[in-house]
Amino acid sequence: MKTSALHQRSLQPNGKTPLVTTASFVTALSIAERGLGFLYRVVLSRLLGAEGLGLYQVALSLFAVFLTLGTGGIPVTVSRFISKSKAAHTPWEEKGATSAGVALSLLLTLPFVLLFLFFPNISSPLFSDERGVPVFRILMLGLCFSSVYAVFRGSFWGNKRFLLPSVLEIAEESVMVLVGVLLLRNVSSPLQGAKLAAWAVVLSYLFSFTASFLAFLICGGRFSRPKKQLKPLFNATLPITSVRVGSSLISSAVAVLLPIMLVRAGASESEAITLFGIVSGMAMPVLFIPSTIIGSLALVLVPQLSEDYYAHRTQRLHQNLARGLTVAFLVACFLAPFFYAVGNQLGTLAFSQPLAGEVICKGSPILLPMSLAMISTSMLNSMGYERQTFFFYFIGAAAMLLCILFLPPVCGAYAYVIGLTVNFILNAVCNLWFLHKKCPNLFKTMATTQRGAGLRAAVKGGVCVLPLSLLGGLFYALFSRFCGVLLSVFFTSLSLFFATAVLWCLLGVLPVNQWKTRKKQAKRPVF
Repeated sequence: MKTSALHQRSLQPNGKTPLVTTASFVTALSIAERGLGFLYRVVLSRLLGAEGLGLYQVALSLFAVFLTLGTGGIPVTVSRFISKSKAAHTPWEEKGATSAGVALSLLLTLPFVLLFLFFPNISSPLFSDERGVPVFRILMLGLCFSSVYAVFRGSFWGNKRFLLPSVLEIAEESVMVLVGVLLLRNVSSPLQGAKLAAWAVVLSYLFSFTASFLAFLICGGRFSRPKKQLKPLFNATLPITSVRVGSSLISSAVAVLLPIMLVRAGASESEAITLFGIVSGMAMPVLFIPSTIIGSLALVLVPQLSEDYYAHRTQRLHQNLARGLTVAFLVACFLAPFFYAVGNQLGTLAFSQPLAGEVICKGSPILLPMSLAMISTSMLNSMGYERQTFFFYFIGAAAMLLCILFLPPVCGAYAYVIGLTVNFILNAVCNLWFLHKKCPNLFKTMATTQRGAGLRAAVKGGVCVLPLSLLGGLFYALFSRFCGVLLSVFFTSLSLFFATAVLWCLLGVLPVNQWKTRKKQAKRPVF
């Protein structure tokens, strides 16, 4: 029996349908994982309190530096090496890339684990509050497990097994939540709670390492001598790892500097830690929810972009670049009005902290530059421009640190939100400028041809953000007169969803006519 042309097209590994379908599944799993993490964050905020959550967050910020050192750019680079070997038809390099990734991650992490475990006093100067030291040492026990797991994850990505690592991620999150809830039932102090929360993290890392190693072997993965691939992998990983380590260092610097600057602005040490816990541990994870969808999109796009770039398939490369930018920006445009309209109520309902809700509401505009910065960074990294993204990141990071240093006397803890916004704006502008420089016909083509409908729709979606945000505020004011807070949030969200859908359809943001045409074409018999 002959297979129809339409069916053959749908089975193409690099076609539109598999890419969209895979991205949808990965996004759904990532949203479920992030939702589970959000609920766990709510539980932590209630069981630990703002002060205990602040201690946990400070220790986690420092631990993230060493975790990023051991993972950093290794998974992405391993994935890119595997994609490159497939494009060049050199499958023997695949085993070497995975083996080199494991060896490199252990070389970068194991010495630090031994150092901090056997010489605990070394970490004391790194904390403004010494209660964070034992929490940090507990977290370090899971460093090697998580680093090696990240390498296996990169191997799965390179082989386009996107669903497997997504399932492992949600399983890891589930283990952390389950263990954390069991351990934190009877907490007597903020420090004890922070330590028990750290143990939950370590046990979840051990689980994900064991499960990923078994999955790697079951899927036919094997190791080989990493000597030939170790140096090229290190050289390719260095810029990405430097950016991510720098990002973690900056997060740690913020965790230390922001409380200090708040104390200098007039807050007590306990109040400063509490404010930091509210902003970084409650409000910011909510504002970073779109990063889940954007990260899933980047996860699926990166191997495809790498193959297209190295195989010189320019037309398809431009098409996927435009698609990624469009979807990422529209996700932010869709969620920003929602956070603005009901952000205050989310903070109160979820965390019992009005300040967290206020930060969510006022910080909602950060979603727009954040989406462009994240997706464009992943795109440039997939094309081998890690050094440029490294430089661009630190331009934005320097501006953020200046905000942290000078703005707390003026706006308090909002200095962190303002700094992040400036960081993302500078990063996005630099990335898009460099992308235009390396793909000079990309934006011109997207603006003047039918393939550019998506990018033009994204611009219209951005214009709709402000009126939809104001409309959402009016919806909540209306419903709150007749309903309680929870029902008002629900009806406001539902009304805002339909209002966004209608407005986007009227302006052509959603290509309804194209969908109808494709549906009709799909129903036609192919002979």
